[in-house]
Amino acid sequence: MIRHDEDLAFMLRYENVAWYEAGGVKILDRRIYPSRVEFVTCKSHEEVANAIRDMVTQSAGPYTAAGMGMALAAYECRNFKEEDMISYLETAAYTLSHARPTTAKRMALVTEGCLKAARAAMAEGKPLDEAIFKRTIDSLNRRYSTMEIVGENLVDLFPHKANIMTQCFGETIVGMMLRVARKRNKDIKLFVPETRPYFQGARLTASVACDMGFDTTVITDNMPAFVMANKKIDLFTSAADVICMDGNVVNKVGTYQIAILAKYHEIPYYVTGIPDYTRIDSVTIEERDPKEVIEIRGVRNTLDGVKGYYPSFDITPPHLVSGVVTDKGIFVPYDLQRYFSTEVKDFY
Repeated sequence: MIRHDEDLAFMLRYENVAWYEAGGVKILDRRIYPSRVEFVTCKSHEEVANAIRDMVTQSAGPYTAAGMGMALAAYECRNFKEEDMISYLETAAYTLSHARPTTAKRMALVTEGCLKAARAAMAEGKPLDEAIFKRTIDSLNRRYSTMEIVGENLVDLFPHKANIMTQCFGETIVGMMLRVARKRNKDIKLFVPETRPYFQGARLTASVACDMGFDTTVITDNMPAFVMANKKIDLFTSAADVICMDGNVVNKVGTYQIAILAKYHEIPYYVTGIPDYTRIDSVTIEERDPKEVIEIRGVRNTLDGVKGYYPSFDITPPHLVSGVVTDKGIFVPYDLQRYFSTEVKDFY
């Protein structure tokens, strides 16, 4: 089996994101990594959807989990009549793709591809779960190889000795950016805001960067301005959960404020990814349980009666974005329609 995850950090290896075997899907629990390396085993596609909703995996992890969850759904209905199998899989596709609202449109592309693979396998008399699993691996290979091109284009923007600030955990682009930088012998240092309340920056981005041999420094979420002013940051970059056609960028809450600071300090902000054929008014900003803000790993940090507020994403307007780095080059955020003027790869 051809794989494009060679030489990447532990948590970016396919089987350490989400992996299907008959009767279950194994997902690395990113809520506790790297303190502990544990996997959540889901015995139904509903459990996979719950794992996505509960942040067992996030960033690009849910795309893989959804594909593996569809393979599990196919296993669950393996003894159904054909028409009932398709109906079951369509219901599973909705359940998995809508586990988190903000990324539902991207997730639907994953589950729709799995449905297509299931129908083709049914017509050929082949096991549906195996076909969906293979389709998910193919999707991973496409995403990793496509994001490696994005990584090439992003690293082109780095000075030879560069101080780079990130935000949250961009998953595939983080690994590919670092793999490209390593191949080119780029001397880069990463400054990684912790990304409360789940600490994806501190636990995930920093772990991947350190695992791949890069100088990595974690800062708290209220330090970016000071660090930009005193550590000579050359470039700020993030991935995005949605890159809208109107140039608005939806990403982990905190991205907006760092983009404002980057603009003030005359530091370019480059967002990476594939534009979404949607506009900001169609995006739902997920609001999560407020207790996640007033607790850290289950320990409450406030008096009873103190409230929390947790919008999971924020919106960075296009005037704060220096460029959108894609597999087709770098676009200004006001001209993303041009990305779709040539053939678009099946990314999901």
